[in-house]
Amino acid sequence: MIEPRGFLIGGEWRTNNDILDVRFPYTGEVAGRVCLAGSEDIEDALCSAERGFSVTRRLPAHRRSEILYALADLIRERAADLARTIVLEAGKTRALAESEVVRAQETIEVSAEEARRIDGTILPLDWNVAGEGRIGCLRRFPLGPVLAITPFNFPLNLACHKLGPAIAAGNSVILKPASATPISSLMLGEMALEAGFPAEALSVVPCRTDLAERMVRDDRIACVSFTGSSAVGWHLRSIAGRKRVGLELGGNAAVIVHEDADIPFAVDRIVAGGFSNAGQACISVQRVYLHQPIYEEALGLLVERTRALTVGDPRELKTDVGPMISESAAETAFAKVEDAIAGGAKVLAGGTRDGPLFEPTVLVETTPDMAVNRTEVFAPVVTVTPYETFEEALALANDSEYGLQAGIFTHDSRRIAQAFAELRVGGLVVNDVSTFRMDHAPYGGVRGSGIGREGPKYAIEEMTEERMMIFSP
Repeated sequence: MIEPRGFLIGGEWRTNNDILDVRFPYTGEVAGRVCLAGSEDIEDALCSAERGFSVTRRLPAHRRSEILYALADLIRERAADLARTIVLEAGKTRALAESEVVRAQETIEVSAEEARRIDGTILPLDWNVAGEGRIGCLRRFPLGPVLAITPFNFPLNLACHKLGPAIAAGNSVILKPASATPISSLMLGEMALEAGFPAEALSVVPCRTDLAERMVRDDRIACVSFTGSSAVGWHLRSIAGRKRVGLELGGNAAVIVHEDADIPFAVDRIVAGGFSNAGQACISVQRVYLHQPIYEEALGLLVERTRALTVGDPRELKTDVGPMISESAAETAFAKVEDAIAGGAKVLAGGTRDGPLFEPTVLVETTPDMAVNRTEVFAPVVTVTPYETFEEALALANDSEYGLQAGIFTHDSRRIAQAFAELRVGGLVVNDVSTFRMDHAPYGGVRGSGIGREGPKYAIEEMTEERMMIFSP
C-alpha cells in the first residue's frame, strides 16, 4: 500500500482520511496517493496566507531573490525524481518530463533575477505652475495573497510560473494543483520551504472543486492566477469579485505555411507541435493551412512523418507520443474526430485510439464549423486545409473564438507584417509553430483565450500594484 502524502497549510504538513489516488495514465495503476484538504484546512490556509503576507511584503529584494535561487538549485538537484514523478502522474514521455524540469528550474531562476528588477519611475510634475517644485514617485508594491490554480499538462513548470513571480513580488501563495497531477506541486512546496520561503506564507492544497471556488470568492485573496480550460477560467472570473484575475486559457492554434517556406522544416515542426504531449497543450498545433501550390507536397510529408511516430509507454525512450491524461479525456476528444468523419472529413493518419492512447491523427476535408476546428480538441489531432491567398489564410486563422498563439511560415517580410497586424492572437511565431514558447517572454491570449500575461517579469506586474507618491519639498 502506497503511503498517502500530506498537504501543506501555512508550512504545516497535514493528513486526513480523504485520500485521492493518483493514477499512471498509461496503465491506470496507482502511482501515488494524496490527502485532500478539507473545509477547515482551506480556512486555515486563507488565514495563514493573510498572516504570511505581512511577512513576505517586508522581505527585501535580495532576500526574495536568494530564496528563489535556492529553490532553483533544489529543483536541479532533484531533477531525476521530479521527472519520474511527472512521467507517472501526467503520462509524459521521459524526454518531455526531463525538459519540463529544466524549464521549471529556469523559470524560477528568471524569477530570482526579476525580483531585483522591480523598478519605479520618477516623474517631474512641473508641467504647470501648480506642479512647480513637486516630484512624483511611482513604485510597485506586492498585491497580497495569490491563489494559483494550475493544470495537469505541465504540472511543475506552470506551478513555477505562478509561485516564482509571486515570491519575487513579495506575495504569499496558496497553490491549488490539478487533481490528476498534485504530487509534483507538493514536492515544489516542500522545496520552497527548504529554500527559505516563510512557512506561514505558503500552502499547497489539493482539494475538491467547491473548495477551490470558495477560495476564488474569498476577499482575503488579492489575486487569482489560473491556467486551464476556457469554460472554467471564465466561470472563476465571474465569481471572483473585485480581485485581480489572470487567465491563461485554451486555444485551437492555427499554423499557416506559404509556398516560399522551407517545407520539410515546417512539416517537422508541425508534427512536433501538434503531437508532443499527446496534443495536450493550449498552444498545440490544431489547424494547419497550406498554400495551394505546396499543398500536396506538404500534406504527403506530414502524413508520412505522422505515421512514423511511436505511440506507447511514456517510460520507454523510443516513445514519441504517450497516453492522454485519462481514458475519458481521450473519449471526449475522439468523439469530435468521429463527428468530423460523419460530416465528410477524411482520415489520412491515425483516427484510432486504444484506451488513453490516441494515435496522432491528420484530418482533411473538414469544415470550419466542425468541432475539430471550432473548439479546442486538446488531443493529438490536426486538421489540414488548403488556401488560395494569404488573406484567405489569415481570415481562416482568425475564424475562432480563441486567440492564444499562431504560427506562420514565410520569408516575405510584407506577409509577416500583415500577419502581425491582422491575426488576433496574443503571440505570433514566425517560421515556427504556435507551440514555441520561451519561459521568460510574455505569454497569454486575447478573446476567449484569457486575460493577462505570464513570464516572470509580466506575471510580477499582474501580482503587484502601482502607487503614486507626490513629494513637495
